[in-house]
Amino acid sequence: MSNALFDILRKVTTATMTTMLLKKGIRHCWMNGPKPLVANGERIVGRAFTLRFVPVREDLATPESWANPISTRAAIEDMPDGVIAVADAMGVVSAGIFGDILCARMKKRNVAALVTDGVLRDRAGVLTSALPVWCSGIAAPASVNGLTFVGWQQPIGCGGCAVFPGDVIVADDDGAVVVPQAMAEFVAHEGAEHELYETWVFSEVEKGVKLPGLYPPNDDAKARYAAWRKARS
Repeated sequence: MSNALFDILRKVTTATMTTMLLKKGIRHCWMNGPKPLVANGERIVGRAFTLRFVPVREDLATPESWANPISTRAAIEDMPDGVIAVADAMGVVSAGIFGDILCARMKKRNVAALVTDGVLRDRAGVLTSALPVWCSGIAAPASVNGLTFVGWQQPIGCGGCAVFPGDVIVADDDGAVVVPQAMAEFVAHEGAEHELYETWVFSEVEKGVKLPGLYPPNDDAKARYAAWRKARS
């Protein structure tokens, strides 16, 4: 998947993407739970690097487990440049799956962002790390208080969405969307065209034009939009 395609996706809102995916029959693409830790208008695009937690198993989920070969620490060292780490925390909001040090390490490894339906700890330090984060909140207890980490780069569920390694993740102030790899080209190009049409619609609304026939467009609106689009080129 090319950088040029990612550049197009960065100009398309997650709201528009959900509409484009709806045209392809995909309804579960917006992750319910992850919100930007800091809403700043930023939109980030990257391939999904998945992490999976299961319910806590007290014999396995211990502070000692953080040194195991299968651990969040080991997973971070396996993350390629530019990926978005997507963590299935089962919506558990009483145990922070990552804190300041792990986020700082992800930032050093050029991970683009972290998206999870769980929560983080060490808010001040996470902010200092400058890693963009979409999560369900903040909690002081460590991950092993309520979850067991079991692996990475497996299909997961996050916020009610199926996420496969390599899927395209787009996150902005409205949340995070998963775009199946096979649909990324469609979403990018159709989404960009949709954004342009909405720009024209907004200008028409500002002039006092009524919405019926404009959004969605009738033949007259389509003709006027085509003329406007041609004049811009």
